[in-house]
Amino acid sequence: MRQSLLFTKTRKESPKDEVSKNADLLIRAGFIHKEMAGVYDYLPLGLRVLKKIEQVIREEMNEIGGQEIEMASLQDPEIWKKADKWDDEKVDVWFKTKLKNDTELGLAFSHEEVIAEMLKGHIVSYKDLPRAIYQFQTKFRNELRAKSGIMRGREFIMKDMYSFSRSKEELYKFYEKAKLAYAKVFDRVGLGEHTYVTAASGGVFGEKSHEFQTLSEAGEDTIYLDEQTGEAINQEIYTDEKIEEAGLQKDKLVEKKSIEVGNIFPIEDLVAKKIDFMFTNENGKQSPVYMGSYGIGLGRVMGTIAEVLSDDKGLVWPTEIAPFHVHLVRLGEEEQVISVADEYYELLKTHGIEVLYDDRDVRPGEKFNDSDLIGIPMRLVVSAKAVSAGEYELIDRQSGKTMGVTESALTDEIRSSLTKKRLI
Repeated sequence: MRQSLLFTKTRKESPKDEVSKNADLLIRAGFIHKEMAGVYDYLPLGLRVLKKIEQVIREEMNEIGGQEIEMASLQDPEIWKKADKWDDEKVDVWFKTKLKNDTELGLAFSHEEVIAEMLKGHIVSYKDLPRAIYQFQTKFRNELRAKSGIMRGREFIMKDMYSFSRSKEELYKFYEKAKLAYAKVFDRVGLGEHTYVTAASGGVFGEKSHEFQTLSEAGEDTIYLDEQTGEAINQEIYTDEKIEEAGLQKDKLVEKKSIEVGNIFPIEDLVAKKIDFMFTNENGKQSPVYMGSYGIGLGRVMGTIAEVLSDDKGLVWPTEIAPFHVHLVRLGEEEQVISVADEYYELLKTHGIEVLYDDRDVRPGEKFNDSDLIGIPMRLVVSAKAVSAGEYELIDRQSGKTMGVTESALTDEIRSSLTKKRLI
């Protein structure tokens, strides 16, 4: 992408009505546009990041046997009434609407009961199990407050996966696989060293669940963490009994603010019994299907990365989910500088390297400031001085380290860096 053709532009000033760091940075860098509180558009740079996060999640879900589908957002009230979740007193985040014939519908906030109803037509025997089905889909939640930027939206994209098993034992075997897969996801998107698995309440799904919490002062959650073992427990179940059940020692736990970036729930047979979701087992008898639910909000992950990994200059994207691998910054309008920069732009693309090429006719300071704000992992500077010397600056956005690279070694150096990270 040539930056001169990018319709979005960076902003020097913070949006007046935005209180969250993640949305402030992402709006100023031209990644998102705010429609209203809790509702954001993803612009070209932001969409590239969102799609890369999606692909990381997709690969890890496929690795543990997940099968991808896409379900409707419009919801039949009858399914939810059967599950006792249609009443606003029971579920207070519903968005509801009506057809022209006055039939009331809901906009999906989750899909546990709906996918279970669907699978009733496909799972009839023990031979049909186990299964794991997932989707990336827009969810709608009528949140009372939406002040955390893209980390808590009223309309957002979620990866929700549901597992279906023959027994409690089989469910928990998959549950542990999902827990490991989630850890891999957060490692790959750059949050691994900041993220902990916490024991949590299962809420409407039962007594227990696990959440993936990323440490951040911007977080809405509080966890209690054993910094030596990495084990933690949520504030909502921070009781002596639950601490003991989790195998933790209260005197070693430290209070931390955190952002929930993912959760997994062992539903067991709770939904199956409500909607009569049964299968014929090996003995020819009817048994309830055991379910699990596994969620990751893509925008929430993106917003958390902006909160946790940014610095005082702007965004700092991990290479695997950055909008581009290299920010090629051209300084000067001399014919030779333009020719060399254009040549490198085409050469890098030929080698499968994603490049944002700043070919704009603006001052060097503005280009560097924009490059810092946008946060692409590597910056390649082409200037008259560099062309004359035959050596170019390759700058690491995260560390700030500058490497002088010769013309002949330039492409190999960039490719080597990306190959180590298995990105090309």
